[in-house]
Amino acid sequence: MAHPHYDFCVIGAGIIGLSIALRLAETGQSVILIDKKGMAEETSRGNAGALAFADIEPLASPGMILKAPKWLFDPLGPLSIPPAYAPKILPWMLRFFRASLPDRYKASTIAQAALMNLARTEAEPLFEDAGIADLLRHDGALYLYKGEKAFSAARQIWDLRAAHGIDFEHVSGNRLADLQPGLGASFTHATFVPQWLTVSDPYDVAIGIGKAAIAKGATLETAEVKSVAQTADGVSVALADGRTINTGQLVIAAGAWSHKLAAQLGHAIPLETERGYNTTFPKGAFDLKRQLVIPGDGFVITPLDTGLRIGGAVELGGLDRAPDYRRSEIMVEKTKAILPGLRTENGRQWMGFRPSLPDTIPVIGRSKKANRVIMAFGHGHLGLTQSAATARLVRDIALDQPLPIDIAPYRAERF
Repeated sequence: MAHPHYDFCVIGAGIIGLSIALRLAETGQSVILIDKKGMAEETSRGNAGALAFADIEPLASPGMILKAPKWLFDPLGPLSIPPAYAPKILPWMLRFFRASLPDRYKASTIAQAALMNLARTEAEPLFEDAGIADLLRHDGALYLYKGEKAFSAARQIWDLRAAHGIDFEHVSGNRLADLQPGLGASFTHATFVPQWLTVSDPYDVAIGIGKAAIAKGATLETAEVKSVAQTADGVSVALADGRTINTGQLVIAAGAWSHKLAAQLGHAIPLETERGYNTTFPKGAFDLKRQLVIPGDGFVITPLDTGLRIGGAVELGGLDRAPDYRRSEIMVEKTKAILPGLRTENGRQWMGFRPSLPDTIPVIGRSKKANRVIMAFGHGHLGLTQSAATARLVRDIALDQPLPIDIAPYRAERF
């Protein structure tokens, strides 16, 4: 009988898998990281670059029940489903609406807040240990509101955040103009979140963490995983090229593809794909001081070393449909009203797959069907934000160490 060649195998080299690989490699045990394309070649290459610790409210919420019917029928709205995909996603949507009921929403908010608190504690040490602390920015973020009515409608969310210890400042007039000069006149109110972090470029962050993991002894294998199976003394990982890798413990962190591997172990996890779009304009497109969040339209505007990135919205359309870049274009058009001086020449469009679960809470924990397998996926648009927290939890689970938070809300068995 074959003995494990590696102590740990991590499937998925996005920001979650890379962070986990670093934390496991630091323990001195052998780690192999497998990805079909290589480091950060999917969603982690082009995300919005935020560590959005204030975003504790799940997408599945009572307010969303009221908004969703209108948004879903708008093909370019903040939340949409291509009509041809609607029958396939119907079971997921029913779970989403159940998760939006007040009691479930409250439980999900508590779980999300706990993970965010841990993320806030773990993020900077991870960046320091990876040698990329200089890629972090501490400029905070501005939530922008178009008029008093929109601002007042958001107060309930800010009251919720205040109850969970999140610091913020409501601003308008000269204070708003100081925080971000050149805003369109209709955007009269904002909320400044000083603890919100951004990065100089999310791809550079992911590559930096991956290189640090390799420097600590991790091995990167660019290969497609065909199947996984628990054995008597570990886990067998079969690759599409015919090779087999044996490992003591397996971590599934393959983002939007993770549920396919989990299904081989007997888990039926309702993972869907939030297709996120963005456009990045060259440096100099606008003098943006910090990230802007546009909650009414579901997108953000981020200053990066590589330029100015406009992206967000949610298209629930699976993994196989061609991109609909009209979504990128409508966000750019809306941004012209927010930043009237924006230069829109030479923009680069992009689309990525965010792994999304109907209650907005990721799966993190050891499989009860295969106890040598740990799952860590389903972070939606918060992968970068929650990567350090997830890596800490997975390392402690793998080593049977005490956990910093209760992980019961994140277990796969909740489905």
